[in-house]
Amino acid sequence: MKNTLFRFLLASQVAAAAFSFSSCNDLLEPTPAQQLTDDKAITDAGSARSATIGVYDRVQAYYQLNWPVLGFLPGENVRFNGTLNQFLQIDQNQLSADNVLITEAWTQMYQAVNGANIVITTLPGINDPLLPVAEKNQLLGEAYFLRALVYFDLGRGWGGVPLVLTPTRTKENGQGLRRATLAQTYDQVLADLAEAEKLLPDATTRNRGVKASARALRARLHLYRKQWAEAETNATLLIDNANYGLVTPYRAFSTAPFLSRESIFELTFSNADANTMWNNWFPSALGGQFNFQPVPTAITLLNDPATGGSRAALLASTVIAGTNVTYGNLYSRSAQRDDPSYVLRLAEQYLIRAEARTQQGKLTDALADLNVVRSRAGVPASTAATAADLLLAIENERRVEFAFEADRWFDLVRTGRAGTVLGVTDQRRWVFPIPFNDLVADPGLEQNPGY
Repeated sequence: MKNTLFRFLLASQVAAAAFSFSSCNDLLEPTPAQQLTDDKAITDAGSARSATIGVYDRVQAYYQLNWPVLGFLPGENVRFNGTLNQFLQIDQNQLSADNVLITEAWTQMYQAVNGANIVITTLPGINDPLLPVAEKNQLLGEAYFLRALVYFDLGRGWGGVPLVLTPTRTKENGQGLRRATLAQTYDQVLADLAEAEKLLPDATTRNRGVKASARALRARLHLYRKQWAEAETNATLLIDNANYGLVTPYRAFSTAPFLSRESIFELTFSNADANTMWNNWFPSALGGQFNFQPVPTAITLLNDPATGGSRAALLASTVIAGTNVTYGNLYSRSAQRDDPSYVLRLAEQYLIRAEARTQQGKLTDALADLNVVRSRAGVPASTAATAADLLLAIENERRVEFAFEADRWFDLVRTGRAGTVLGVTDQRRWVFPIPFNDLVADPGLEQNPGY
């Protein structure tokens, strides 16, 4: 949970040493990530609750650093200010299968899947008078929701992946399981979300799965699948829900005490369970490492009253050696170390619906949704009149609205614009490589073409 760049440097050194040693020992029979063991038994109410919290902990692990980095660093808003190769590869869109961040993200994600599988498989058979039916359903629904979230992220990151749907306690359990197609992966996400929505409470808890968070993720899933009517319908369920609303000023969604009305689902941290993401953004004069820097174009967009408006608060500045230095300020609580990881918020639902409506020819309604988000940021209303202009306006709005969140790279890939905008014309590079260790451990696992 305490993922820092120092940890990754150490991890890369350990990995290199391990590879050198294991090359003489058949790689010591490495274990694929989707075959990680879990010895935690669910036998009663207490262990059921603990096991479910454990799944959140594993999702939190990959959202704390790895997933946001994989979402923003390949885009054009942020650059890596350092020499660590694993980050430079991502920044330069030149990933290799032994990249430490890719390996760790994949591992963490399948750990989360395995934890969810244990809950889904075991919980229905638990009979404990201290575990009422309503709570039992809620815990089961949370496991389905979290598994859906992880498989959705795996799908948009790697394409089709192995769909492990039962607990894997030894490496032999899942060995030889071939990769599903991307369509099959997204089908499983939809099936899990449907189960989650049936089981979850209709509550407003913002750091645990509820019906609203399942519907919000479903809207995003349908957007990625170009199922415009379904995306619009599910986004509307969130927009029309009186428990959610955009907050002003813009930074109010990301300042203490968090869990604002705009938040649909976020992962919370505390000083004891710290989010150290701020350390990668803050300059050394403020106690950080300044590893991630907003590029000049992004700084201009955020500071421009016509595009950024109040979103300029995502930036801050300080004077270092007589020079004014601008840095990213989304993760800003360096003392408390409790910045959340943002997963689903209402602004995205407006932009999902705007895009889905545009694709269906509902241009007036789409423009209205876009301008709700712009109005909250205090920027002038868009006057885009054609479908092409609206889609570009929505794309640009997402770039600014989610500037430092896990969004930009995946947006440009799903719309087929990564080549035009970023110059990544080899579409084989629009998905990440399967980690080398897993390929060695399971010969039936196929690498993505081009790696």
